[in-house]
Amino acid sequence: MTNLRPRALKIHGQLLQSFGEPAWRNPLPAVDELVSTILSQNTNDTNRDRAFHALRAKFPTWEQVSDAKPSQVIAAIRPAGLANLKGPRIQKVLRAITAERGLLNLDFLADLPVAEARAWLMKFNGVGPKTAAIVLCFSLGKPAFPVDTHIYRVSGRIGLRPGKMTVEQAHPHLETLFPPETYYAAHLNLIRLGREVCHARKPECPRCPVLKLCTYKDKTT
Repeated sequence: MTNLRPRALKIHGQLLQSFGEPAWRNPLPAVDELVSTILSQNTNDTNRDRAFHALRAKFPTWEQVSDAKPSQVIAAIRPAGLANLKGPRIQKVLRAITAERGLLNLDFLADLPVAEARAWLMKFNGVGPKTAAIVLCFSLGKPAFPVDTHIYRVSGRIGLRPGKMTVEQAHPHLETLFPPETYYAAHLNLIRLGREVCHARKPECPRCPVLKLCTYKDKTT
């Protein structure tokens, strides 16, 4: 793994040179980000945002979401898909946080070590390593590296992880590979690479900014 670190830094530097310093949308409070990320599962950003804004328009506070009739929450988040699954899941997480903390606020996680904060979030059904890492990285400024489907695919193709490594294993692996101060930009630029160039079915290798650093054996021409 150690010999992959120089490669990771070179790839990060090349992506910065090609894509620039990425800008994330305005940071959300941690509970908002948690709900938004649950909504994002198995859908695109547009549908996630439509569902999130519809939910907030219907229920101005998370306490109201927690106490609402499940059918009302499901109806509000319908644009995100899998509403029958995501609605009850969101309500259960909100109720569990309230039961343990006495209020719906996750700011206390910023004061915990990353591993402890991650484990606390992942206690809840539907909160996996990606969701936890997104909340920690983007809402709380903690050094966590979220691995979504694009990053998982791209990191395997360009040789930043073993091919048989699971997505769960990829989170700590990439956190070890990249320096913590690069997580934010590396995460967003790898996603952009996956969306715009390194497509799932047919990557556009000739226009890839890290082509010379890539070990993918089935490069397109």
